[in-house]
Amino acid sequence: MKRYEKNPRYIEFRGKPILVVGSAEHYGAVLNTDFNFGPYLKAMAADKLNQCRVFSGTYRELPGEFEIAENLLAPRPEAFLCPWKKEGDKWNLEKWDEAYWKRLQKFVREAGKKRILVEYVLFCAWYNDALWKASPMHPSNNTHNVGPQDKSAVYSPTQSALWPYLEAFVKKAAEVLKPFDNVYFELINEPYFDSPYEKISVFQGRVAEVLQSVAPEKLVALNFNNRTGAIPSLHPHIGIVNFHYAIPEAVQLNAHLGVVLADDETGFAGQSAEPYRKEAWNFLMSGGAMFSHLDYSFTLAHPDGTAPITGKTPGSGGVALRRQLGFLRAFLEKAAPWALAPQKTSIPVLADAERGVYVAYFEKKERVELAVPAGKYTLRWFDTVACQELATETLVHAGGMLTLTPSSDEAALTLTRRKP
Repeated sequence: MKRYEKNPRYIEFRGKPILVVGSAEHYGAVLNTDFNFGPYLKAMAADKLNQCRVFSGTYRELPGEFEIAENLLAPRPEAFLCPWKKEGDKWNLEKWDEAYWKRLQKFVREAGKKRILVEYVLFCAWYNDALWKASPMHPSNNTHNVGPQDKSAVYSPTQSALWPYLEAFVKKAAEVLKPFDNVYFELINEPYFDSPYEKISVFQGRVAEVLQSVAPEKLVALNFNNRTGAIPSLHPHIGIVNFHYAIPEAVQLNAHLGVVLADDETGFAGQSAEPYRKEAWNFLMSGGAMFSHLDYSFTLAHPDGTAPITGKTPGSGGVALRRQLGFLRAFLEKAAPWALAPQKTSIPVLADAERGVYVAYFEKKERVELAVPAGKYTLRWFDTVACQELATETLVHAGGMLTLTPSSDEAALTLTRRKP
């Protein structure tokens, strides 16, 4: 896995450029030993999805957190597995839990067989004091009694007592995962909840440098913000920038950086498939290269992703949405977005006017006008909900503005000029 040489804003995997689209469980597949990840990976692969996120175990959640029903990131105490060995009721930050590293390797290996990319998330923000106190890194939980009491100081560069243990963990993770071509690293999940970007960037830069010293070929991702924002500066080792709940503006503001831009987490938009399906189409059609949906239909009882979304769980998922996201990935990969460019139009359009190739997405039934060179074209319409082709037609255009209107909401089209 690396950035695509011809267009480094996209990913290349096993010799081919790809679009990265996932619909994954709530990040506990490795650290929660109660979870059977075999059916989980099988379900994603069946729908042609190729990405998931895995939290390392330096952070875990507690039952009831964020009102998530059957939260896989909140395992039973007996089922919690993390990088360090537990001695009594504390973790020894100088000893590794070999069961953890074996489970991680097994997961990544199985994902690789199915051509699924794994984002390994090293650290996470502390949303409240209870979550920090639940971490093996908290001074009351480790045998060395190192680390700050104040959660906002955990990722401070001044925490010299804790840093050697964190550095050793990062090196260990890089060494263990170095042989796998389907892994990349995220430094910290949602660090902006703890610190301003300028402050947290110092710590993240140190972690990125440790990763690169051990596994320089691995891609490193930085989680910048929710929704959107202009990145003021970027460490040279960062190849991917993640946004959560992203909007197309995040791509537009940062395309000049030439890195891979990702919508790395979804949620808080209701419990139907519609808002997340539209979010994916709009982001990827704007020039984004990765979309990672948070799918709450994967649970302990339903590792195949068939659980109903219940309670106040802040998102959606399930078989129908995964099929629609898989269709999106197949549709766009066939169009080769890495060879196209976003257009300034009323709806998302990717195009190469010189070759006469256009791809458009309609969130609703509305008209779009495209400046199209003269020629004979094949026009194909698709239903992005039913995941099927609607119609194919041939049109001859004299050149200039071409007006197109779908017959229904949520549609996509490809317009391709035929060779003379």
